[in-house]
Amino acid sequence: MKCTILHASEGRMRVHICQYRMTSDQADLLDQYLNSFDNIVRADVSERSGNAVIRYRGSADAVVHALSVFHYDDCGLSVREHNGRQLNREFEEKLFWHVAKRFVRQLFLPAPVRAAICVYKSLPYLKEGASLLLRGRMEVPLLDAVTIGTSIVMRDFSTASSIMFLLGLSEILEDYTHRKSVDDLARTMSLNIDNVWMVSENGQEVLAGVNEIRKGDLIVVRTSNLIPLDGIVESGEMSVNQSSMTGESAPVRKEKGAAVYAGTVVDEGECRIRVTHTAGSGRYDRIVKMIEESEKLKSQAESRAAHLADRLVPYSFAGTALTWLLTRNVSRAMAVLMVDYSCALKLSMPISVLSAMRECADRHISVKGGSFLEKAAEADTVVFDKTGTLTYSTPRVKEVIPFGGNDSDEMLRLAACLEEHYPHSIANAVVREAEKRGLRHEERHAKVEYIVAHGIASSIDGKKTVIGSHHFVFEDEKCRIPRGEAKKFRELPSSCSHLYLAVGGRLAAVILIEDPIRNESREVVRKLKERGISRTVMMTGDSARTAEAVAAEVGVDMWHAEVLPEDKAQFIRDEHEEGRTVIMLGDGINDSPALAEADCGIAVSDGAAIAREIADVTITDDSLYALLTFKDIADGLNRRIHGNYRFIMTFNTALILLGAFGILPATTTAYLHNFSTLAVSMKSMTDLLPEA
Repeated sequence: MKCTILHASEGRMRVHICQYRMTSDQADLLDQYLNSFDNIVRADVSERSGNAVIRYRGSADAVVHALSVFHYDDCGLSVREHNGRQLNREFEEKLFWHVAKRFVRQLFLPAPVRAAICVYKSLPYLKEGASLLLRGRMEVPLLDAVTIGTSIVMRDFSTASSIMFLLGLSEILEDYTHRKSVDDLARTMSLNIDNVWMVSENGQEVLAGVNEIRKGDLIVVRTSNLIPLDGIVESGEMSVNQSSMTGESAPVRKEKGAAVYAGTVVDEGECRIRVTHTAGSGRYDRIVKMIEESEKLKSQAESRAAHLADRLVPYSFAGTALTWLLTRNVSRAMAVLMVDYSCALKLSMPISVLSAMRECADRHISVKGGSFLEKAAEADTVVFDKTGTLTYSTPRVKEVIPFGGNDSDEMLRLAACLEEHYPHSIANAVVREAEKRGLRHEERHAKVEYIVAHGIASSIDGKKTVIGSHHFVFEDEKCRIPRGEAKKFRELPSSCSHLYLAVGGRLAAVILIEDPIRNESREVVRKLKERGISRTVMMTGDSARTAEAVAAEVGVDMWHAEVLPEDKAQFIRDEHEEGRTVIMLGDGINDSPALAEADCGIAVSDGAAIAREIADVTITDDSLYALLTFKDIADGLNRRIHGNYRFIMTFNTALILLGAFGILPATTTAYLHNFSTLAVSMKSMTDLLPEA
């Protein structure tokens, strides 16, 4: 691809793509291509200008090389079904024609024609106001109708026209900001599923790419799996958490013939599903509908603003009447009527919240509702899971220690065969190590059963096989250590986590898992305290010895070891009874109850599907620094909302007083009020944090 560098500075480059015209699809392909590079922080491609603004790390030569070798036809990418470009184009055209028509009318049409158009355009406003009046409701549209109607009665068509122009402009901006935020959220809430278990023609389960699945194919889902595609249950039974699609809080039982939806989670059971919709068809629209209908989208600040706006309408009318009674001056009364608090409050608050959610999405943080940003700003307690959260989400197998004369590679092969059906951080480590050693396997086991927070049970060659925690294997399943190997068992290194594999009631192997602490964990915990978090807690199912070492390393205030999922949830309930607001950060199936119980539950993206589904926030960046970013955005939103309140109340009160004392005429107060509303709304659309 041939490009021209228009401007370059440290870490930023603006280039022009040398082609006659860039289509929306081409812009999307180039945008995807550039943003796929690790050294490119962010790239924005505009099809209208044919320019790309690229922010990068490291050498500019690498960026130039990436552009030079790019071709639309063989880039290996496909155009995204929903990429936001159509929405941007629609908004730009609406905004252009709204302003252009106003300019043409003012410049070329005679005053009588402008007056007639003004009266005609006022009819919808007057009709809505009359409807509210007949129902005995004093809300913002009634105030708009009275203001416009009074201006027309006084033959001040210019003021009435200006008010309607600014109201129309505000509606376009509000609609765009809302739709853009919802669109961004819907795209960030994508499934992120690469592979699924498909039943082949000979009845074997094979791992296949989700994009390879076609309508009519048979796939298998099990406990804790995210259902990747829409379909009909062919066989089996399961209970499905489908709150993200239908809003139902209780799991729904699914059996043969029942419909299932992509993005819902298997709480328990196993089914074979006949696919009815392939990847990318239909889910986006359902997510958009879910977001728009969700009451969680509105924060308390938005609700308070909307209610306050409506409650202030009678006071605006009362202030107008009082001014006229005291001054007998219609112009002064009109100056008061032209100003109200309602428009700015109702417009700026939702825009602030939606813009903050959009900014989170830009920084790889998916937020399901504005209320969770508000809770994060109020939080004084943060509870961390350990594995995959304070430690790296990619633990490693350090060693496989066989027992009972078994071969270590064969035991690892067997463990991977079981663990690959239930992906979580420890299971992924086992599967990766088997792949690294070239240990391929066929499915030898019977039905696999996952026991939450304990392990996996199955049967191989007629022998019961279990893999999981010490409690599960030795206490629940009553497995034994082979004769003569007790000393070997006691000498297992304590520096690693232990995954126990038993076959036929006897210990077959212990897999040692390295669980390295994240480099940033200690700094993140320290900086959370600087941001007002008074209590940091780590909770884990690991042993007290391991938990104590990790807690000391990362600097949390409290730690609890060998806890069950219900223990984590109970701890958060206890915190609530003490009047504390809790953020919970986790990644596993066993974190799901606590994530649901917390005021703001945060899941990491590569954790269990059910954790991501239940969580209020999902961090898709593989770094705990994203938690600090989320907290900073939440705190910034809180400051912005309070700043907006102060500005709106102060500025509009000043305009009312200046109008009432005759210092400013009605037209001026109307213009200043509407322009201040637009100004605070435009300010509310800006990012809360400096550019990354």
